[in-house]
Amino acid sequence: MSNYYRPRGFGGFRFFPPVIKNLLIITGAVFFLQLILRNTVIGSINGERAFLEWFALYPIGYNFQIWQLVTYLFLHGSFTHILFNMFALWMFGMEIENSWGSKKFLYYYFICGITAGLFQLFISPMLGAVPAPTIGASGAVYGVLIAFGMLFPDRPIYLYFLFPIKAKYLIGFFIILQFLLVDSSGSIARLAHIGGALAGFVFIMLDKSITSPVKTMLMRKRSFSSKSGFSSSFNKFSEKLKKRNGNIEDAKFYDLNENKDEKITQEEIDRILDKISQSGYQNLTEKEKKILFEASKKMK
Repeated sequence: MSNYYRPRGFGGFRFFPPVIKNLLIITGAVFFLQLILRNTVIGSINGERAFLEWFALYPIGYNFQIWQLVTYLFLHGSFTHILFNMFALWMFGMEIENSWGSKKFLYYYFICGITAGLFQLFISPMLGAVPAPTIGASGAVYGVLIAFGMLFPDRPIYLYFLFPIKAKYLIGFFIILQFLLVDSSGSIARLAHIGGALAGFVFIMLDKSITSPVKTMLMRKRSFSSKSGFSSSFNKFSEKLKKRNGNIEDAKFYDLNENKDEKITQEEIDRILDKISQSGYQNLTEKEKKILFEASKKMK
C-alpha cells in the first residue's frame, strides 16, 4: 500500500507562503475586532465607528490621516466583502508569491493598495463623488489579479467551478468592467480597483527581473512599431531624394579644345550661377552648361 503525505489544516494552511498567510490572519482578526466593536459603545460613539474614523481611508479634509493609506486595506464592511477579497488573494496570490518571493510580493501588494487609495482620494472628487470613507483590500487584490493575468495568461480558471476560462480573458473582463461601471454616486470604489490594477501593470512592465508572456508580447510590439516608424520615415526620405535626384541631369563632357578663342567673362559666369540658384542646373542651355564646365576646368 502506497503512502502519501496530506497537509493538515484548512487546505494545508501552514504551507501557505508567509505573506499570504499573514495577510489572511491579520485581515481576518481585524474583521473579527470590527464585529466586536459593532456592538460596543465608547463614550457616546459606536465602537466600530470610532475605529473606522481612525483607520478607514477618509477624503482629504475629512479626517484624513497618512497611515490610512495602509490601514484601510485591512478593514471590510461585511462578511461577503472580506470573503471575496481574501479568496481572490489566496487563489491568485499564492503562485505569484511563490514565483517572486515573499519580500517582492509584500512590496507589490502595498504599492498596489496605496496607489488604489490615491486614485480614490484624488480622482473621485473630480467626478463629483460625495466624500465618504473607503475600506477594503480590493485595490490591492486587483493588483494581484493583473499580475496573475500577465504571468499566467493561458491558465484556465473555472467559473462557478464548471466553465474553464483563460485567465487573460476573465481578468481582462473584470478590469474593463471597472472602467465601464465607474460612477461617482456608487458605493463601490471602482477607481481604487483601477488604480490597483494600473499600479500592478506598471510595476511588472518596469521590473526587468519579472518575465511574463504578456509583457514580452507588448515589448515586442513596441519594438516593432518603433522600427516600422523609423523604416517608414527612412523610406519617405529616400523617395523624396530619388525624386529630387531624378530632376538633376548629369553634366556632359565637353572637349576643351572646342572654341578655344571664345573668352568667358566673369559677368557671364555670375549670370549662369544666378540662373542655377533660381531655376536649377537642369534649366541651363547647352551653351551655358558648356561655359560653366570650361570655366571650372580653367579654375582647376
